[in-house]
Amino acid sequence: MASAPPPILPVSSAGGGSAPSSAPPISVPVLRVFLSRLSDSARRSLAHRRPWYELFDRSAFARPDSLSDAASRLRKNLAYFRVNYLALLAAALALSLLSHPFSLLLLVTLLAAWAFLYLFRPSDASPLILFRRTFSDREILAGLVLITLLVVFLTSVGSLIVSALMVGAAVVCVHGAFRVPEDLFLDDQDPGVPASGFLSFLGGAVASSGAAVRI
Repeated sequence: MASAPPPILPVSSAGGGSAPSSAPPISVPVLRVFLSRLSDSARRSLAHRRPWYELFDRSAFARPDSLSDAASRLRKNLAYFRVNYLALLAAALALSLLSHPFSLLLLVTLLAAWAFLYLFRPSDASPLILFRRTFSDREILAGLVLITLLVVFLTSVGSLIVSALMVGAAVVCVHGAFRVPEDLFLDDQDPGVPASGFLSFLGGAVASSGAAVRI
């Protein structure tokens, strides 16, 4: 008669159970809130832009009589076309970066480093270890600031951004000085629209990511 097979004993892993899941490299909820606030702010701001045909109406352009007249026109046009002017500045900056792929790559890499290593890094994430050395949060922040200064001042990124913004600002100033504002412009002003426009999301997003930012 054949003997019964020996019982199968349970085999446990050497670590004494399943390995604990590591924390994600970025805080997904905080990033989701930040992107949501950015999208909502941009959508609200663009909804309050003035019609583009008013911006480029050739019949409304005339040379200012004096420097004070030009300054007055510019001030009124800035209040009325502020969202359109911000869109023009953003377009000038985007075109400038797209025409210089290397500078765009450097800027995207720098922003990604800030996002993954500091801004949206979970508070319970494991310490950063490079070259067998553990870096604290203060050291990571100091390193990011140093790298940012090097990229901005020792590469073409800083000069490219400044030149694009200066060209955009010059176009805005020339348009604002030569565009004749009408009385209906002042009547159409919406006092409820914040002047910060595209940047209004920063306050809430930074406050939401306060748990992830450590100084």
